[in-house]
Amino acid sequence: MSENGSAVSLTGIDGGNLASQERALRKALDLAYAQINRRERTVAEVRSQLERKGVCEDHVDAVVQTLIEQRLLDDERFAQLFVADKRELERWGSERIRRGLTARGIDRGLAERALAARGETVDDGHEDELTRALELLRRRFPDPPHERRDRDRALGVLLRKGYEQEIAIAALDAHARGT
Repeated sequence: MSENGSAVSLTGIDGGNLASQERALRKALDLAYAQINRRERTVAEVRSQLERKGVCEDHVDAVVQTLIEQRLLDDERFAQLFVADKRELERWGSERIRRGLTARGIDRGLAERALAARGETVDDGHEDELTRALELLRRRFPDPPHERRDRDRALGVLLRKGYEQEIAIAALDAHARGT
């Protein structure tokens, strides 16, 4: 039994004596608990961390399955939380959020669904994205930049935050017009 009450099975795990396998599996599960205790993780992140620590593939599979069954590991939940956090706290644009999710092992389809759940897809959220980019500009540059160097700097801020170039330029133009 694991800490949270789910049975950890050794079915299909070959080699060594049972007690040794039990200890190795318990250690792998403890490593995973420590990792997900710090913050929400993706399946790919947990797998990668366990593999880096030298945990065998069979134990990695068993641990990941246990964590999913315990509802401690959920890529869909991770994607939704990531979108909300990065949008609200970091002011990231949709493209940077999408890249961040895929870099953490979330497939593109799930990333798109998480963005769509918040009304932030490229097709549906163009105006919302423009509004957020404009808000960011107004906060970072209260006076609209008029010099080329300042406009380039403002554009760079938006692009690094993950706003598409078309939206970033439109936000700069709107900010310059005072709208």
